[in-house]
Amino acid sequence: MVSVGRPVLAVGDRVGFDGGEHQVVGLAGTSVRLRDESGGEQVVLAGHLMAAADFVVLNSPGPVAVEPFGLLESLPAEVVGEAERWRDHVVEVMTGLPPGAAAGAVPRPGYDPATTSLADRQRAKAAELGVAFRTIEGRRARYTAQGLWGLVDQRAARTFEVAGQADARLVEVLRELIAAETDASTGTRSRLIRRAGKRVEELHGPGVVPLPGKTAFYALIDRLTVGRHTFGSAVTRRQTANRPSGAFTATVAARPGEQVQIDSTPIDVMVLAADGVPVRADLTIAVDVATRTICAAVLRPVGTKAVDASLLLAKMLVPEPMRPGWSQTLAMSASRLPFQRLVAVDARMREAAARPVIVPEQVVIDHGKVFVSETFTRACERLGISIQPARKHTPTDKAVVEATFSSIKTLFAQHVAGYKGANSQQRGRDVTAEWSLDQLQDLLDEWLIVGWAHRPHEGLRDPHAPRRTLTPNERYTALVAVAGYLPVTLTGTDYLELLPVKWRAINDYGIRIDHRTYDAPELGAFRRQHSGLTGKRGLWEVHYDPYDLSQVHVRTSQGWVHVPWTHRAIVTAPFADFTWRHARSLAHQASGDTGHEVTEAEIARALDALLTRAEHGPDKTGARVAARTRTATATHRPRHTEPADAIEQQPGPGALAEGGLAEGGQVIPFGVFDADAEAETWL
Repeated sequence: MVSVGRPVLAVGDRVGFDGGEHQVVGLAGTSVRLRDESGGEQVVLAGHLMAAADFVVLNSPGPVAVEPFGLLESLPAEVVGEAERWRDHVVEVMTGLPPGAAAGAVPRPGYDPATTSLADRQRAKAAELGVAFRTIEGRRARYTAQGLWGLVDQRAARTFEVAGQADARLVEVLRELIAAETDASTGTRSRLIRRAGKRVEELHGPGVVPLPGKTAFYALIDRLTVGRHTFGSAVTRRQTANRPSGAFTATVAARPGEQVQIDSTPIDVMVLAADGVPVRADLTIAVDVATRTICAAVLRPVGTKAVDASLLLAKMLVPEPMRPGWSQTLAMSASRLPFQRLVAVDARMREAAARPVIVPEQVVIDHGKVFVSETFTRACERLGISIQPARKHTPTDKAVVEATFSSIKTLFAQHVAGYKGANSQQRGRDVTAEWSLDQLQDLLDEWLIVGWAHRPHEGLRDPHAPRRTLTPNERYTALVAVAGYLPVTLTGTDYLELLPVKWRAINDYGIRIDHRTYDAPELGAFRRQHSGLTGKRGLWEVHYDPYDLSQVHVRTSQGWVHVPWTHRAIVTAPFADFTWRHARSLAHQASGDTGHEVTEAEIARALDALLTRAEHGPDKTGARVAARTRTATATHRPRHTEPADAIEQQPGPGALAEGGLAEGGQVIPFGVFDADAEAETWL
């Protein structure tokens, strides 16, 4: 390529600067001395002078424009080749030699700048190519100003108008109707064409606005709906329209717990209840933005209650070893459970005890009724946690937790037996539930410890070494070292504080909540006594777990008293609040007397019969209720449970119902493993 000469600034040049005309009278290093028309002089830096918006050298050609190399690469090869052919001719006209001429080459006759003028060379080139003189002159001028881009056929580089030749009034109506399709059910292009025709007639009258033909109309609609999914998935269309128009700014947190995002969504796995009834489950998680640690994840039957959010806080803020029941769970190592299972359980418990406990400073929630509730708000206020509601219909406000749900789906859910996909189009032919909800919770907990916490995360890249990704545990370790402190976690009694509260009197028979009676010998000193709380008329503060109504917890002056249900022995299976209400309605139906007050024993027997029928599966409605009961209770927290062989040795619910309560209502404890006795049985 030939050099067209670089513009220079020399003494004597006249320049436009600062709204006037000046003459360069001196140059010294990076300074330029200017004299204006009135004779005044000033010295300015060359960089400041040339950066001025109105700077121009009046007696010199303008600066050479750099060719748009990116646009040249986007053109077809034949278009660029034609431009390069014209460049060879233009350069020969300007210099006498084509580009790439060998050393010592001489110009052809008629192109020697020493003997011909520029106009003569342009006439010679026009005669050689058979084009007009103005064509050669115009191409030389464009090449001088724009380089190779000036010689490109602009028809190949021309951008098209989306509306094409369509009438602007029709295009306006189509844009309006396409925007209205966002929340409507998906239709076809023909429906949109019909609506557009009617709308145009309503606004401008029949036959006023010309309409394109069928093929052109379809092409126009396709161009106007690009990227909007107007005729595709309605879910994708709404999600696309809901994206913010501004630039997306990633949420940044500098220390663990600075911001924790909480949300719930149905998990794409069919779970199997203990009686074989498949149920759906909601997954509620809390994700720390700074470390991407999943602080807590809870599976519940569909229809998560408001109290579940506060229980999620309890699980997140109270370490496993400090929760009620942890010591009893560790006692499983002394039971008769299989050795391999014990090894897995103990390893998981050691990992769980070492999990980082993140105390949130701020939680971001949506407007779901689970979180916008007095229970959750009161718990956050008690713990000093700031609540930041996300804007409605703006999932980008909590993008981290939304992306985490997607990761759980691809990294965990799709590998679990019973995965059903996000919708019916992704579902297999014969998808059956194989994991129970408590088993799936165990799998999820283990995956969070072993898989997620030790897996490099794309959102945790080192800014100084962007090729390396950090794991949530590595990020947590690094940020703790930077922050220089560890938050103090809650105690075991705080777990009970986060449970919902009812105010009740302690009578001779104990405490009654929703027709259930709770009693224990430890209540003896408080029966018929005033609690001392005049604002509650002397009633006592009773905390209960809606997913484990077999006991309640009473706050007394001597500490917490755990009070069991008096009829717990009748119902050997776990039950929850919704199961209790269903059993009560069955008891009312069985009594046949709307004015008859159903006794507690009748309700207990109905509940026992309900769960017994659910085990056999004849009553699908009752079986679903029982399934939700068992799965909810099984995954609540470390339980005072028994090994399978101990449960099999207990009398069934029917025997208990017919023969009365087991003595003292006590559960048979774990057997202690005796190595010597076990060795004798092997011999």
